[in-house]
Amino acid sequence: DLEKIGQIRVLGLGKAARAMSLPLADSLAGWLNAVEAPRGLLIPKQAFDSPRAGFEVQVGGHPVPDENSLKAGAKALELARGLDENDLLICLISGGGSALMSAPHPGLTLDDLQSLTRSLLACGARIDEINTLRRHLDQVKGGGLARAASPARLVSLILSDVVGNPLEAIASGPTAPDPTSKADGLAVLEKYGLTDKVPAAVIQTLENAPETPKPGADLFRQVQNVLVGSNFLAAQAALAQAQAEGFQPHFLGDTWQGEAREVAKILCERLIADSKISRFSSKTGRLQNLAPSGDDKILESAQHPFCLVAGGETTVTIKGTGLGGRNQELALAAVNELAGRQNVLLVTLATDGEDGPTDAAGAVVTGETQERARALNLDPDALLERNDSYHFFAALGDLLKPGSSGTNVNDLAFLFGF
Repeated sequence: DLEKIGQIRVLGLGKAARAMSLPLADSLAGWLNAVEAPRGLLIPKQAFDSPRAGFEVQVGGHPVPDENSLKAGAKALELARGLDENDLLICLISGGGSALMSAPHPGLTLDDLQSLTRSLLACGARIDEINTLRRHLDQVKGGGLARAASPARLVSLILSDVVGNPLEAIASGPTAPDPTSKADGLAVLEKYGLTDKVPAAVIQTLENAPETPKPGADLFRQVQNVLVGSNFLAAQAALAQAQAEGFQPHFLGDTWQGEAREVAKILCERLIADSKISRFSSKTGRLQNLAPSGDDKILESAQHPFCLVAGGETTVTIKGTGLGGRNQELALAAVNELAGRQNVLLVTLATDGEDGPTDAAGAVVTGETQERARALNLDPDALLERNDSYHFFAALGDLLKPGSSGTNVNDLAFLFGF
């Protein structure tokens, strides 16, 4: 009921802040005669012109928070705390929000957060594990924004960049109840051998800071979290497009996780198996035990050409000093696996167009990639050990560089057989 709404405020957070805010701003324009003109704060990774008067753009830092992230966190809390029970806060949440907006608990410095973030990214921790820690170190995460806005009404439209779409993990769940505890955060540090390596203030905060609001807390009665996009939906669109282009589409699920180079081996085994499926018995069992839920059976017949689509998000344990991202590393690990194979193609990409700290979304691998690399004196194994996938594929001209997509719903891998 518009007559009962006082102020309308909008908070856009994440890599898709611009893409999500533009249609919302247009939609809200129709309300202007009924209520006060909405105002808002948009917190993206890259600067852009405000979509309408009254909307401030505050760029944050990514993938490691910076001074701008702290400014964004302070402004977000100020906006939320200025609302009362008659007001409405509309949040637009997408991937990257954890680093872009930060309001650390007292006693934690920006240097502490940066050191922790770099350690977690380097050790191969999953994004849900990283965000478990972030929620307990930050006033705006883990339902903190919802707590600051209470008792105002709050609606969050959420694009998921986390496997399985747990709302508390997407951008570290600023408007979602947090089912984890501070002890869970400490367990993540212990798992990766970081307890004695992170700043002491991190441990002190995990031991002494107030707990995050939990499922069932009264403040969430006024909160509605709506998932509007995910890796699954992106994969379904890709499958439809593959079919339209004449490929037989097959979905391998949207829950692929783990070390990028290990996932590469499994995906390549599946691609090789399906490329010569006519010689396989339907009872051949090895690969069906390796695929994630979503497609756990060897195809009993294969129609060429075909396209297998896998979604999820892998991790990379950084040991070298090279440049790359998880999608490029997965592709590099596939080079020797597919070497000499005819009529196969692997394409990996980050849906946001930015794989790791690079300007590439992913890379392309065929059965000829290894031979082409050797002609340039490139050793795939040596560059993989250095985590230098970017320079390997750059030398071959096989990087994918579509630019920023304006969205972020994890990663996709396409496996083609011709």
